[in-house]
Amino acid sequence: MSPVVEQPAKCRLITDAPHSKAVSVTLRYDGADPLAMRIVFPATVSLDGKEVVWAFARDLLDQGLRMPSGTGDVQVWPCGRAQTILEFHSPEGVAMVQFDAMPLRRFLKSSYAMVPAGEERHDVQVENELGRLLHRT
Repeated sequence: MSPVVEQPAKCRLITDAPHSKAVSVTLRYDGADPLAMRIVFPATVSLDGKEVVWAFARDLLDQGLRMPSGTGDVQVWPCGRAQTILEFHSPEGVAMVQFDAMPLRRFLKSSYAMVPAGEERHDVQVENELGRLLHRT
């Protein structure tokens, strides 16, 4: 079983309503999928009443803490010195959330302690080779 880093975090759902809504999410990093990280949103904020999981490159979050990053379904950028915005695009629409940057940095630090930057592909290659060897009889 691969090691997993999970960290609860709070964010604010940005809408056109007068007040933003605070949301508790889970930040997740799984050593079995070392290039990606996930944000798990509770069912209470989804359109279909089910938990929503967004997966995207760990590097994207890392870069987005310093400068606008991403051109696809997930975009990340700093908002002042202490906040970070994540924007998610899906066929159903666009969602924007604002995080305090510090919990995101702590999460990344924990994930890099598990799988250092630049070692992600090496871990996948080692697991693939071990799998091939173990299945060879």
